[in-house]
Amino acid sequence: MSSNAFPRTVWIVRHGQSAGNVARDEAEAAGRPLIDIATRDMDTPLSPLGEQQAEALGRWFGEMPADERPTVVLSSPYVRAFETAQLLLKAGGFNGSVRLRRDERLREKEFGLLDRLTRHGIALKYPELSEQRSHVGKFYFRPPGGESWCDVILRLRSLLESVRGDCHDERVLVVGHQVIVNCLRYLLECLDEAKILDIDRMSDVPNCSVTSYASEDQAHPGAPLVPRLVNFVQPLGEHGAPVTAEPDVPAAPKS
Repeated sequence: MSSNAFPRTVWIVRHGQSAGNVARDEAEAAGRPLIDIATRDMDTPLSPLGEQQAEALGRWFGEMPADERPTVVLSSPYVRAFETAQLLLKAGGFNGSVRLRRDERLREKEFGLLDRLTRHGIALKYPELSEQRSHVGKFYFRPPGGESWCDVILRLRSLLESVRGDCHDERVLVVGHQVIVNCLRYLLECLDEAKILDIDRMSDVPNCSVTSYASEDQAHPGAPLVPRLVNFVQPLGEHGAPVTAEPDVPAAPKS
């Protein structure tokens, strides 16, 4: 029978800088309505800097004592996240010793009709949606064909139940996206709408930053998790990778 206890440790990592982050910055700076990305969002790869960030973080994990390193890695199936996970494990010298699994519940929030639009593009093409979003708030607003934060949280509740059942005696590394980091914080720290939106408003989640939780009692797996690190970027500086903190696309105004 599966246990329903917490893992020993959970690390949550946002993917490295992506080509989409770069294209979004260029479009916003030029005042263009559309972000120039030829691929589907799920197929957008890491930028060269994002690869460097993933390798730097991997070396940090690789320097941990063997009995403290991740034993399971769960990744968004999106290319930029899965590439981050693969490069991290290779740079850390894990050499196949860690289970790496894609999980679609860790995918980016789906933007629907607003996909690839800049702030200017959203206001220009769908002013009524911009107004509705401002009224409802980003936590509950669901663009046509897309997801609200609540929708993301619902699938992450399912993910955490799976983790509790299958990984109760493991050290779990999750690689996902900015909204995944924040929504998992919402769940693991028992936050409310106002608190998590305050956190989101204050700053973006840096690429390849680490947010972590550890069991209160490492000697007894299953004890509740408590926060340890929040948006921790020291591993990048230690291994010579610049820190970037760029919003995911589309970059709608913060509410």
